[in-house]
Amino acid sequence: MFKRLSLTAAIFAAAAAPAFAHLNPEEHGSFMAGVSHPLFGADHILAMVAVGLWASQIGGRALIAVPAAFVGTMALGFALAVGGIGLPFVEPAILASVIGLGLLVASAVRLPVAVCAAIVGLFALFHGHAHGGELGSAGALQFGLGFVISTALLHAAGVGLGIALSRLGPLVTRLLGVATVFGGAAIAFG
Repeated sequence: MFKRLSLTAAIFAAAAAPAFAHLNPEEHGSFMAGVSHPLFGADHILAMVAVGLWASQIGGRALIAVPAAFVGTMALGFALAVGGIGLPFVEPAILASVIGLGLLVASAVRLPVAVCAAIVGLFALFHGHAHGGELGSAGALQFGLGFVISTALLHAAGVGLGIALSRLGPLVTRLLGVATVFGGAAIAFG
């Protein structure tokens, strides 16, 4: 079991290594900049994978509904930013989402699926708004489509990881939640 935990930790560490750079939409094209954006930010990776992990802990309809609520509401937040409608506290809300989602996974919180969808949706609104605010001169549709696809894939990876790890018992997934909390705290206070 220690080998598997070490391997999982190594994979997450390798995935988070380039977390401080995003592709410039002007230099790399709108779609690819959108695809790469969630993949090169530790806050994005931690939050998106945590959504999938939490959905896997809840099971049933949550496997689809919770990630779909995140993706849909994230697109709404993106549209608000592109439309020039501001939201307060975007960056603090994103950091809070990483820590909050980590706590939900660490505690294996089970709520009705609609409530879970609303919680991730609230967080997603701020993530989407941040994406829209970083758009630059990229085409909104192409950039948006790129990060929606990338986000959905990160959610799917979290669901798959959660389902695979559930065979080892619930503690392993909960430990990933704890690691997410510490990762969020390191970003916030580092």
